[in-house]
Amino acid sequence: MDENIQKSCWGVTAWAVVLAGGALALLYVFGSSDVTQTAVVAIQ
Repeated sequence: MDENIQKSCWGVTAWAVVLAGGALALLYVFGSSDVTQTAVVAIQ
């Protein structure tokens, strides 16, 4: 009766995408004039 349950990593991936999108949205809303440059710097 030992069943190995393999967890999916899609939940972690979804949260990472949501958080990254939220961070970019906050940068956009709070007045960063060049969001793409800020995003590139943040990713590096």
